[in-house]
Amino acid sequence: SVPGVRRRGARSLYVQVVGKPVRMPELVELRALCAAVDLGSIGRAARLLRVSQPALSKRLRALEALAGSRLLERSSRGVSPTQAGTELYMAARKVLAEAEAVEALMSGLTGDQAPVRLAVSPTMAEFVLPRFLVDFEREHEHHLSVGLVIANSASVWALVGEGRADLGLAAEDPSADGPALVEMRFCEDEVVVGAPEAHPWAMADEVALDDFVRTPIIMRDPGANSRIVVDAALKALGLSLARPLAEIGSTTAAKATAVSKRVPVLLSLRALEASSERLVVRRVGGLRFLRRFVLLHAGEASPPSVARALYRFLREAARQSP
Repeated sequence: SVPGVRRRGARSLYVQVVGKPVRMPELVELRALCAAVDLGSIGRAARLLRVSQPALSKRLRALEALAGSRLLERSSRGVSPTQAGTELYMAARKVLAEAEAVEALMSGLTGDQAPVRLAVSPTMAEFVLPRFLVDFEREHEHHLSVGLVIANSASVWALVGEGRADLGLAAEDPSADGPALVEMRFCEDEVVVGAPEAHPWAMADEVALDDFVRTPIIMRDPGANSRIVVDAALKALGLSLARPLAEIGSTTAAKATAVSKRVPVLLSLRALEASSERLVVRRVGGLRFLRRFVLLHAGEASPPSVARALYRFLREAARQSP
C-alpha cells in the first residue's frame, strides 16, 4: 500500500475525515485502473495483472467508492475513463512511477540485480537491440546482466505472456488471440527482397509480381514473421509463394546462403541495410510488406526493477527515433 497507511494483518487502519476519502487507495487498485484504461477491457486487464475478473472488478469498485465518483464508463465494447477517471489515471501513473523508483532504490541497497530476462526476435536481436543495450549501460554506469532468448515473434509473445521473460521485443501480433500484454510501438520495418548484384532482379527497379510468386527463392522458416507477413499479403490477392529454394532459421545464414548460391532472399529491410554482403534491396511491384515491432511486458507489477528501468529507457529511445 502507499506510504502513510498503517496496516494490521491484511486490513488498513484509517480515520474518517469529513470531505476526504476514508483511506488512501492501494497500489493494486491504482494498477487495476491503469490497466483497465490502457487496455479498454476489464477482462484483458485481469489477464494482464494475473487476477480473476471478479477480483479486478472488486478493486475498481473499491476505488470508485473511495473517489466518490464513477471512474469508468462500461459498455459492450469495453471500458473508457470518465473525466474523473482520466484525472485519477494521470495521477496514478505518477504514483506508480514513484513506487517503482522506491523499489529500484531498495533493490540497489540490497544488491538485488537479477538478470533481465529478455525475449527478442532474430532481426531485433542482431540488428537493432545491441546499440540500445550499450547506451543503457553507459547511461546507468553499470553492467546490465541480460538473459537473452532469441525466438520468432510468436514465441516471444508466448514467453512474455507465460512469465518466462520479463520483456519482449517482437513483431506486432494483429490477431486478438495472443496473451493480454502491454505493448508499445518500437520501430517500423518492411520485408523486402535481397538480390545478389549479378542476379537479374538486381538490374531492375522492382521485381514483377508474377516473377516473384513463381520463382523459388531463399526464405526464413515458416514460423518467422517475415514469412507470415508476405504470405498474408499474397493470400489477400489469391496468390502464394513458390516452393522455397531453402528455408533457413537464421537471418545471417539466410543472407550468406543467398550470396553463395547467387539467388534472392526474402528478409527484413533492417537486416539488409545493416548487411555487409552484396545484396541489393528490391521491392515487389505494387506491393509493400510492412510490419511493426513492439516492446512488450506483462503488466505494471510483473518485471523486476531493472527490467522496468530498461523498458522505460527503450520506450523513450523509441519515441525519439524517427
